Amino acid sequence: MAPHATTPPPTAHTQPHSHHSPSITVLASSRAVVSGRLTEATIIISTTTGKITAIFHSVLPASDFPEGTPYTDYSPCILLPGLVDAHVHLNEPGRTEWEGFWTGTRAAAFGGVTTVVDMPLNAIPPTTTVQGLKEKIEAAKGKCWVDVGFYGGVVPGNSGELKALVKEGVRGFKGFLIDSGVEEFPAVSTIDIALAMKELKDAPTTLMFHAEMIPPITASIGDDVQHSHPPLAPSGPLDHYSTFLDSRPPSFETYAIAEILTLAHLAPKLPLHIVHLSAIEAIPLLREARKNGINVTAETCFHYLSLAAEAVRTGDTRHKCCPPIRSQSNQDGLWAELMDEESGEGVIKTVVSDHSPCTPNLKLLPEEFASRKTGCGAGATVVQEGDDGDFFAAWGGISSVGLGLPILWTEGSKRGGKFGVEEVVRWCCRNTAKQVGLERTKGDLGVGFDGDIVVFDDEASFVVEPSTMLFRNKCSPYENKTLKGVVKETWLRGQKIFSREEGFSEKSGPAGKLLLEPRKSKA
Repeated sequence: MAPHATTPPPTAHTQPHSHHSPSITVLASSRAVVSGRLTEATIIISTTTGKITAIFHSVLPASDFPEGTPYTDYSPCILLPGLVDAHVHLNEPGRTEWEGFWTGTRAAAFGGVTTVVDMPLNAIPPTTTVQGLKEKIEAAKGKCWVDVGFYGGVVPGNSGELKALVKEGVRGFKGFLIDSGVEEFPAVSTIDIALAMKELKDAPTTLMFHAEMIPPITASIGDDVQHSHPPLAPSGPLDHYSTFLDSRPPSFETYAIAEILTLAHLAPKLPLHIVHLSAIEAIPLLREARKNGINVTAETCFHYLSLAAEAVRTGDTRHKCCPPIRSQSNQDGLWAELMDEESGEGVIKTVVSDHSPCTPNLKLLPEEFASRKTGCGAGATVVQEGDDGDFFAAWGGISSVGLGLPILWTEGSKRGGKFGVEEVVRWCCRNTAKQVGLERTKGDLGVGFDGDIVVFDDEASFVVEPSTMLFRNKCSPYENKTLKGVVKETWLRGQKIFSREEGFSEKSGPAGKLLLEPRKSKA
């Protein structure tokens, strides 16, 4: 009997046939990632609790189960735990025209993501107070196709709200060290960070940072010139991606991370986390900090692992994000660090989408990139004549929720080596669940975990087009790209919520829960 089995196989000889509704659902495959390892598996899920009750490391036949038991052998497709995307901007309420719970979570389910954690901006109000969280919760009710958790925000003056937000169930906190782009979520100073660390030092949470900061000028003239404000003198035309890239160099990230690390002693037990790391120059800083006992980790994003600055065409503002997409050699360095995570040495532990959408007009996309099918850029109202393709005026953010698994599989498969489906599960399921305190219920296939399961065809491919971009505004740099790896089905707590052939379970409607039970552990 397999080590994960908790009961003998429930054969027809040991259990009489029942005229009642079956109490279990059975999924099997010759390939499944169970407890982080690829194996044969038969997974039994309680239809009452939605929990996995037993796993056998072999493919048991349907005849081993009572007549009428829902049973599917998905071989040779791979059974994966549902992905936990720990960095998503759903924007509702306040900017629902950018994205919302209904559309954002459907897009997630399409791509095998069964849990998303919503960032505290760009909703109005932001999740920086208990009242703001309550408004967010009210807006989400009845609209979520997958489970949704929430982050709180750290902004100047809200340190008194942080402990209360922990008690209300937020999964962690995020602050910006640079302008966030929206006025209701201002950047924090060193003083604000110190206050947050002191408030949260013993709390079961994670403090996260958008780590970009404008370094001070070391040689300036006059007392009034204290800081640089790029681009004071752009290095080239504003529709050239290289100009934008020059304006946000790696030093922005390294300077911000160094500042955070100097304050870590204020809360030595508090997990610190750098969101969307893009610059490989920051990796030695983080490695040294971990070596010295600082509890800090980092994430990177699907776009930093798959897109490169050299390939961004003039004016294609779909690629604008902050920190920016950097060079191909930088991308290679991120992959090298990520692959070293298994040894315990790597500082990049998780891969997330940072799905940060907006309405198409805010991207200021030139007509040549406008899609008649999606409307991205078509008929866009520019802020000022001549702004089309301006990387500085366009909104920064990449739309990709629900595309992450095939993006990662497509790029990783090209690289060979140690890369495989077990690595994907580690970065996008197990580690992301741990990051947000859900490691006991999400991110793995094991007894007692939620029956969140993805049926993944690793050999199939598809073209990214409107029918495969289910987020609200179908404006993404992945449009028209061919990706390898197709999610055939997505299961949430033992219920099939999406099928590539049949679509969504519209009759039953959204089955996602709001994950508001307070965290009990730190990452």
